[in-house]
Amino acid sequence: MRIRKVVVTGAAGRMAGLILADLRARYDLVALDVRTTDDEGRVIPDVQTIDLLNEDRSAYRAHFRGADAVLHFGFVRTPDQTDVDSYFKNEMHNVQMAYNVYQAAWEEQVRRVVMVSSNHAADYFEPLILDGKWDFVNPNDRPLSDNFYGWTKAVYEHLGFVFAAGTLHDRPLENVQIRIGGPRETDVANAPLGDLRRVRRALAVYLSQRDMAQLFIKSIETEDIRDEFGVPFQIFYGISNNSHAFWSIANARKIIGYEPQDNSEIRFKDLIDAHIRAAQEKGEHNA
Repeated sequence: MRIRKVVVTGAAGRMAGLILADLRARYDLVALDVRTTDDEGRVIPDVQTIDLLNEDRSAYRAHFRGADAVLHFGFVRTPDQTDVDSYFKNEMHNVQMAYNVYQAAWEEQVRRVVMVSSNHAADYFEPLILDGKWDFVNPNDRPLSDNFYGWTKAVYEHLGFVFAAGTLHDRPLENVQIRIGGPRETDVANAPLGDLRRVRRALAVYLSQRDMAQLFIKSIETEDIRDEFGVPFQIFYGISNNSHAFWSIANARKIIGYEPQDNSEIRFKDLIDAHIRAAQEKGEHNA
């Protein structure tokens, strides 16, 4: 297989760190971030410090040159979301950064951008699902969020579609948007014992490390990602093969051949049993 050049933004962040080793083993990787250490202060090898908020794209366009794909993990964190003005400004910075990445990739004739979106792009529906008022979310449903973070992810997606449609440019920039679920091994254990609502959510959104790596690799390498109208644009939910899922991954299975290997119901069986016993005991005590 030809070795592809792949650019990873936000390479020192926790999310990129989950699959960075898988990507390094497979691609000629260009790792970009504003820092060279992770959240624990460990140095991430070969990270080049770049500010992708800089609207002068000539400062970093050369890093995109000759790349097959860009994986955009970079974002500006908002420590205090109760400061609404600051929260909004930071998320507008994230929109600007996404635009800079799309535009730099297009200018350097990169084939595809794989954008790290989030399940929060449509998180308005999640409480409705958990309360039995809604059943399921398909990636092609209208995304609705009740917070700036989720709103920004939906903007990433729509902005990506503009580039993929090619109307404003003389060629499309292929786009895959991955709505990451819960890429953690701790959510079921951290739910209050017997809180089956929290447990259901944790089981539904679970994404194992190896399934996450597979999803990104196939999103990079699948040749044809065009939709039914010929636009090279897709939204995939990033979850494993979870029996309790309330987000559809049928399109990822069909279009890129995603075959998740893990199932949260099996992975966390013992913890589930403990939660069920605790919930039953609470019910008996309250009867």
